[in-house]
Amino acid sequence: MTESEKKLLEAKTQVLKALAHPVRLWMAEQLAEGEKCVCEMVEPLGLDFSTVSKHLSVMKQAGIVADDKRGKQVFYTLKVPCILNFMGCVEAVLENSAKEQACLLGK
Repeated sequence: MTESEKKLLEAKTQVLKALAHPVRLWMAEQLAEGEKCVCEMVEPLGLDFSTVSKHLSVMKQAGIVADDKRGKQVFYTLKVPCILNFMGCVEAVLENSAKEQACLLGK
């Protein structure tokens, strides 16, 4: 493996790690519907403002979201909405695994 390939794989890993948390994955799915303020995510998640902001910061550092400060509020958008296309593939893996388990159990 070349140094360039290694760096690219590490960068890809950072994006996947940023999405590998249920809260951040939920946030990405919400942002796929359009721009959201941090304040719009606090109540549905049942988390405090600083925790929500920290999760969004992880996603921003990975290049997944962009922020826009407007006064005291910060609004976030997905930089590359196609990132969630990968989730369709993940769901297909889960569905396939469930079918295989059902076959093993004779169902």
